[in-house]
Amino acid sequence: MSRIGKMPVPILKGVKVEQTNGTLKVKGPKGELTLGVHRDLKVVVEEAQVRVERFSDEKEYKALHGLTRALIANMMKGVTEGFSKTLEIVGVGYKADPKGKGIQLALGYSHPILYQPVEGVKLECPNPTTIVISGPDKQKVGQAAAEIRGFRPPEPYKGKGIKYQGEHIRRKAGKTASGSA
Repeated sequence: MSRIGKMPVPILKGVKVEQTNGTLKVKGPKGELTLGVHRDLKVVVEEAQVRVERFSDEKEYKALHGLTRALIANMMKGVTEGFSKTLEIVGVGYKADPKGKGIQLALGYSHPILYQPVEGVKLECPNPTTIVISGPDKQKVGQAAAEIRGFRPPEPYKGKGIKYQGEHIRRKAGKTASGSA
């Protein structure tokens, strides 16, 4: 039995869970999420919890068992608390400005970059060098953060670029002056 998969997912207060034709819908105060359940797994919705059951002990189904349970737990957390990632912009002249639902980034290129998030993802700029990405879907929040970071990943010499908050950038030594003539 999968150690993660066998644990039931508690249904949090204010969350409504529905299952129809292999699709699980979770509604809460922050939004609504859906998950397509694999045909070889069974999701049992009870009054206070959701359980995932599998019919075979093959390696593939053990992995799907834990994955499905983790995805359901993330859906529960997402519709109640939500997920967020914070990006920091490092570099002289590098900045982010809110433009409608998206942001405009100045990252040292000859042109500004306009990024529009997918539906369900919210972008905020508390200051010009910080971007906060939030939403109920953990996968969409992480993907949006990765796409924004991909515009200018941090470089190893000066550390300029876009990095996750708290991310440590390994620095390389630059050129050294040779003393011989």
